[in-house]
Amino acid sequence: LQFLYLIGIYSSTNTRIMSSDGKFMGQGPFELKYFIQSAIAGGICCSVTHGGVVPVDVVKTRIQLDPKTYCDGLIGGARRIVATEGAKGLLTGLGPTAQGYFVQGWFKFGGVEYFKINIGKRIGEKAAWENRNKIYLASSAMAEFIADIFLCPYEACRIRLVSQPDYASGMGAAAKRMMAEQGILGGFYAGFIPILCKQIPYTMAKFAVQGQAAEAIYKAKGTTPKECTANQNVIISLQSGVIAGVVAAIISHPADTLLSKINKKGAGGDGGMLQRLGNIAREEGMMRLCTVGLPARCVMIGSLTAGQFGIFDTVMGMTGAKKFHFVDPATVKSA
Repeated sequence: LQFLYLIGIYSSTNTRIMSSDGKFMGQGPFELKYFIQSAIAGGICCSVTHGGVVPVDVVKTRIQLDPKTYCDGLIGGARRIVATEGAKGLLTGLGPTAQGYFVQGWFKFGGVEYFKINIGKRIGEKAAWENRNKIYLASSAMAEFIADIFLCPYEACRIRLVSQPDYASGMGAAAKRMMAEQGILGGFYAGFIPILCKQIPYTMAKFAVQGQAAEAIYKAKGTTPKECTANQNVIISLQSGVIAGVVAAIISHPADTLLSKINKKGAGGDGGMLQRLGNIAREEGMMRLCTVGLPARCVMIGSLTAGQFGIFDTVMGMTGAKKFHFVDPATVKSA
C-alpha cells in the first residue's frame, strides 16, 4: 500500500516542487547529462561484475539444475566442470552475460537515479527525506522492470549454454537456434515472469538496504558523503554493498532457481509458462527452491553487489558526476 501510495504521489501534478537550476538537496544539477553518466556507469559496473563472477554463476547454475551430479559444493563443482570440460567450461555464457548485463545496468542504475531524483523533486525535499526508503523501493522496482525486458533474452541464451554446453558455439548461434526452435516468446521470454520475480525483489532489496547501510556507516563515522573524499565514499559503497548483496540474494533465490530450471530444455513438462513453473515448484518443494545453490549465490551476489556500487561511484567520478545521496534538508539549509 505504501508503494502504491508513493506511485500516486509521483503521478500527481499538485505536489510538484522543482528547482529552476536542476539542483536538489543541495546537489546537482540533475539534468540529462547526469542521467546518461549514471546509465554509462551502471552499464559498466554490471557488465564487469557479472562477467567477473561467471565461473561462480556457472557452478551455481549447474548445482541448481543437477544437484545429484554437482553435490559437493562450490569448489567441488568447479573442479568437476574443469575435469570434464576444461577451464573454459567455467566461462560458459560469458558473452551473453557481459552484454546482457551492460544493457540491464544501463537501464537499472540510470533508471534508479532518474526515478528517485524526480520523485524527490516532485514531492519536495522534506517529504523525500522522510520517505527515502519508499522512494528507493519504488524507483528500483520501476527501473528493474524496464531493464528486465532487455535482459531476459540474454539470460535465456546464457542459461541454455550453461545447461547444454554443446547447444551452440556462442550467444549468436544460441539465439538463432532458439529463435528457430521456439520463437521469440517461447525461446527468449519463457523465463520473463521468474526473472521479474527474481530481479525486482533483488533490486528493491539491493538499493534500499545499501542506502540504509551506507547511511548507518556514515552516521557511525560521524561524517557525510559530502565531507568524505571520493576514495572514502567508494569504500563505504563497497562495505554497504556486501550487506545489501547478501540480503538481496536470500530474498530472490527461490525465483533464481525457478529461472535456471525453466530455461532448461524439458523442465516442467508440457504446457504454458505458468503451468511449467507450477510443475517445477511442486517437484522441487519450497525448501529446495530456497536453499539449493544459496551459499554459492550469497558469495557471488555479495561480492558482485559490492563491486557494482564501488565501480559505479568510481566511473561516476571519472565522468565528472557526483552520485546523489538523500540528505536531511535541515542540515543542507544550516550548512
